[in-house]
Amino acid sequence: MADNIERGSVGSSFDDFLKEQGTLEETTAQAIKRVLAYQLAEAMKEKRISKVEMARKLATSRSQLDRLLDPEQDGVTLGTLSRAAEVLGRKLTVNLQ
Repeated sequence: MADNIERGSVGSSFDDFLKEQGTLEETTAQAIKRVLAYQLAEAMKEKRISKVEMARKLATSRSQLDRLLDPEQDGVTLGTLSRAAEVLGRKLTVNLQ
């Protein structure tokens, strides 16, 4: 079994693999959006805020809110995320590493 492992690949990070594949940025962005969509949906459940009420508080349509909560939709602005967090009593934080 050890003969089948390429030299240098043992101990490599998943990030290194994604970089080699050329998909690190895209994969990271998708993962971040999935986490944010999940956190927003959970906060809505916790606060017992329906989608209709949340859309009204954001002054947007229900379909726009569905896009915000859809983990596959990555075209969400920071402003929209920040407003949604504020409605839910949360704060959006972004940092560069």
